[in-house]
Amino acid sequence: MSVSASAEGVYVYAILRAATALPKDAVGVGSPPAVLRVIGQGLLEAVISDAPPRLRARRRDLLAHQDLLTRLGDDGPVLPMRFGMVAADERSVIAQLTAQEAGYAATLDRLAGRVEINVKVLPAQNALAALVAEDTSVRRLRAAARREPGYEASIRLGEAIAGALTRRAAAAGQRILRELAPAARASVPGPEVQGCVLNESFLVDRSESEAFLSLAQSLGTAFREHAEVRPVGPLPCYSFVSAEARPALVGGS
Repeated sequence: MSVSASAEGVYVYAILRAATALPKDAVGVGSPPAVLRVIGQGLLEAVISDAPPRLRARRRDLLAHQDLLTRLGDDGPVLPMRFGMVAADERSVIAQLTAQEAGYAATLDRLAGRVEINVKVLPAQNALAALVAEDTSVRRLRAAARREPGYEASIRLGEAIAGALTRRAAAAGQRILRELAPAARASVPGPEVQGCVLNESFLVDRSESEAFLSLAQSLGTAFREHAEVRPVGPLPCYSFVSAEARPALVGGS
């Protein structure tokens, strides 16, 4: 196998089982789009390209990265890399595949036939009427602000409304989580997202992904006066690849 490298290093998209074909007409990140290639060792292969110079998280490149991983996942399990992962050269990728073959293969086995679905829960929009009907403290503060309008009264009312909306949404989010968890193989919390009271990713059998999304949407309808539910997927299984399973020789560009 020949080994090459660009001056910028090699961009790593994913690790796959050996002999997995690239999707037809698939291209990589960059402008013009980078030409993809596959390098392998033993049971595993990595999908790479030359790393574009001065790569940034532009929308077109994020979509190209995501589209490739999604198309690869249609044909088998994928150990996906986050956007912007660059190795020094092909030799370092090959060395990592060799050193971690057993662990990567086990991760691919665990992800086989599964996808990730992310669910975010936010405070409900246009829920003030329902909130006022349920929350006596908000009703009291609103009445006071109407009797004696002023800056401080408005601030107190606004803070009370924001806090109550968040608490209602958080409580709904926990109930939604309890409903969704049994329908998934696993779930993990994601990073905090401004405005969200819940950011959870679920590992779901691909064959059950439509049913899972339908359940999430139905819960959004059931809790619409308390929370806004935003399910997204199917996605590559980013959240279910442990730190130990990511190539140690690969880092952000």
